[in-house]
Amino acid sequence: MRKKAEILEIMKAFAAENPNPQCELNFHNPYTLLVAVMLSAQSTDKGVNKATEALFKIADTPQKMLELGEEKLKSYIKTIGLYNNKAKNIMLMSRQLTDDFGGEVPADRDVLTTLAGVGRKTANVVMNVWYHLPTLAVDTHVMRIAHRLDFSQGKTPLEVEQDLMHVLPPELVVNTNHWLVLFGRYTCKAQRPLCEKCPIYAYCHSKDKLNRELY
Repeated sequence: MRKKAEILEIMKAFAAENPNPQCELNFHNPYTLLVAVMLSAQSTDKGVNKATEALFKIADTPQKMLELGEEKLKSYIKTIGLYNNKAKNIMLMSRQLTDDFGGEVPADRDVLTTLAGVGRKTANVVMNVWYHLPTLAVDTHVMRIAHRLDFSQGKTPLEVEQDLMHVLPPELVVNTNHWLVLFGRYTCKAQRPLCEKCPIYAYCHSKDKLNRELY
């Protein structure tokens, strides 16, 4: 694992490159964010946004989702992977929010993870994106980039999260998920990293690093 000072330098380079990174899922309240994140598991943000564009016009609260019903929900999200199981969990989660939380999405990770279909990663995204709290969601992009840049060699998302939380101050944690996801999605791609465009090229020691002088 890199020294703390180097990790901080890299994160500050990301901050200079993109000081205000944004979640690419479309949402307009904490409930629609929660639903969108649940749908995004093993799916692309682009695909989720396409499906939720019409859905959120008629079902943007737990009560409206319950009124819509599971079968109708499926008709809106059938283009998304694992849509049957996701629809079931969204309905159960909506019932829990309605019955136990007055229809409000709680700003508490431990409580969020008691909801159907909501794991630590999903809870961290909601806490971070909507409530602007220093939580860190570790998805496949974050895991891969953390390993590639030697931020952590943790074997699980929780281990990677804990390693990063140990070295990063809250003001950097707030944007870390966005920086690493966007970097992995558009620059440091798994199949072919765009080293010629990399803002942290000088810090990378990966064996498959491409020679930027060739471009």
